[in-house]
Amino acid sequence: MNIRKALHLLAMKAKLQNSFRARTKPILLGFSLLIILLLLVLRSNLSPTPLNQRAATQAAAGAASSASPCAKLPASVADAIVHYATSNVTPQQTLDEISVTARVLARKSPCNFLVFGLGHDSPMWSALNQGGRTVFLEEDAAWIATVREKHPALETYHVAYDTRVSDAEGLLELGQRPECTAVAAGGGTASTTTTCRLALKELPRVFDEVEWDVIMVDAPTGWIPEAPGRMGAIYTAGMAARMRRSPGETDVFVHDVDRPVEDKFSRTFLCDGYLKEQQGRLRHFAIPSHLNNPGTPFCP
Repeated sequence: MNIRKALHLLAMKAKLQNSFRARTKPILLGFSLLIILLLLVLRSNLSPTPLNQRAATQAAAGAASSASPCAKLPASVADAIVHYATSNVTPQQTLDEISVTARVLARKSPCNFLVFGLGHDSPMWSALNQGGRTVFLEEDAAWIATVREKHPALETYHVAYDTRVSDAEGLLELGQRPECTAVAAGGGTASTTTTCRLALKELPRVFDEVEWDVIMVDAPTGWIPEAPGRMGAIYTAGMAARMRRSPGETDVFVHDVDRPVEDKFSRTFLCDGYLKEQQGRLRHFAIPSHLNNPGTPFCP
């Protein structure tokens, strides 16, 4: 009888430990995100980048003249801190995956950052690109309305997709045709200078008006055959990078590469030769401008 009781107590102890880990994991991830955001604030306050050196100098002069006793947090950072401190809903990516993009943003921000998808991590991405422009493209209009109520400052646009995951294999073969791998010699944009079926042609005007330094593909939905899938988003992100007019590379991230579509399309249209890192389900590609390097092959 004593042995039975002892086994029962051990089983109860193990169950309580597992329950505790499940409850504390979101809290630990949320706390880690707060630390990242606070480090970002310290970095921006102590070490201004060349892009915002003049603005920092002017702000310091203004602060000195007004003799203000304290400085406010940037609005996007303050919003993100409050959001993650009061929410038990964690972002879709793990801390290790988030850190890959965070390191790039720490180097490139303030920059132009395009995100396919609107989620619980959106305030964080906006805060990590403090001073830059962060734009979110989302397929679900109702979800956009919900997020805007809580985070009205996020720049979000609705996008409709006309593909399905069930079309993926056919689109993958189609993407090998010359019209899908050619970069227009005269420039243009990824959505206006190609007849490729994979190119997203119904994107908001902001997509063509801005030259993107960083692109994250974490949408649209793609876990069932009827879902739109990320075929067009991955292809279009790669072409936008190749059509970059400014010198340098465009950093492109694709999440959920454990799924067939994200795996095959990222390797085919963003290219293994441009792959810089993979952490968990996130791949990071750095794609140079093909406009500035005529004759560059589609994949190295």
